[in-house]
Amino acid sequence: MNTKIAWRIMGIILVLSLVISCAAPPTQPPVTEPPAQPAATEPPSQPAPTEAPLATEPPAAAGPTELNAVVITCCSLESQWDASFIKALDRVKAEKPHGVTINYEVTENTWGDDAIKVARNYLDTAPRDIVWLTSTYSDQVEKMMNDYPDTIFVVHGSGNRGLGKNQYWVYMRVHEAAYLLGLMAGKLTKNNKVGSAATFAYDDVNDELNAFFQGAKDVNPEVKQTVSFIESWYDPIKGNEATNAQAAAGVDWLLQLADGWEACTTKDIMCYGNFGDQNPLAPNNVPNSTLALWDPSIKWIIDEWWAFKTEGKPLNGNLEPRWFTMAEGGADIGEWYTLDGKIPQDLIDQVEAKRQEILDGTFTVLLNIETPKSDAP
Repeated sequence: MNTKIAWRIMGIILVLSLVISCAAPPTQPPVTEPPAQPAATEPPSQPAPTEAPLATEPPAAAGPTELNAVVITCCSLESQWDASFIKALDRVKAEKPHGVTINYEVTENTWGDDAIKVARNYLDTAPRDIVWLTSTYSDQVEKMMNDYPDTIFVVHGSGNRGLGKNQYWVYMRVHEAAYLLGLMAGKLTKNNKVGSAATFAYDDVNDELNAFFQGAKDVNPEVKQTVSFIESWYDPIKGNEATNAQAAAGVDWLLQLADGWEACTTKDIMCYGNFGDQNPLAPNNVPNSTLALWDPSIKWIIDEWWAFKTEGKPLNGNLEPRWFTMAEGGADIGEWYTLDGKIPQDLIDQVEAKRQEILDGTFTVLLNIETPKSDAP
């Protein structure tokens, strides 16, 4: 092959290589996926807001745990007026109202301004929350109540005055119970003569006498009443004299308010007790007694003291006497003694039925405070 032909062939090869080069698509760099984005995540959770603590009442100030009291009596605890109060105070003490422990001391047979000396001696020795004076002591309380404004003074019964402030005034009315005993007396009297040996002609004595006589006359219109007053709260000697006089007048059923129990026995007349079960004083002659239940009165006074101590409620003693009915637990009749068959059960049942009517409020015993008088023979 000559040189010319060789150059011609090389030229053709060069041209073909150029053509091929131009016809081929340009080389692309390898396609790569863009870097993966991190997966979307929830924003970090915030801690759940805690609920605001519930508003609470500040802890109540602790109330007192003890109540310290004094009892000053006009008579001895042999008198049912005073003995019935102490028994009630012991019952309330056992209940611990408001969770309080009740402590008390008693001074008996203290009358008039001697009560001031006794009360001041107690109050100046140690703080006392309540001073109970179980009879007519408003004149004495008036002379000392302002010196002890945080002490409650409580007076009992008629003859007192409403002083307000830190003096409270309670009554005891057992006329509803006396009415029930009168029903039996009217039924069982053989002489149609029913009587009473009484203490004073005061309204909280008169109410009981009038109710007793009314009960007797409601079941026996032939009944004549006889009443005498010994002018003493407790004098068994005078009580026996009055009871003997009643027996001499023919009385065979008697409401005994004057503690003449010896005469009830020696004269063998039926005598009802007063303010407490007095059958043990004349076991063959006392079928039943009125009961003085001071419990509601005592609890009322303690509630007043508690409100004063824990709520700051001012002491605001009552100006008129307060008493509690049978339905309110302030009075009742006691246990029945049949006295070897002298008291028939069917009559007891009748009286108990009437008692239930009083408790239910379907029967009301008239409150009559007029001074009773003996009927003409």
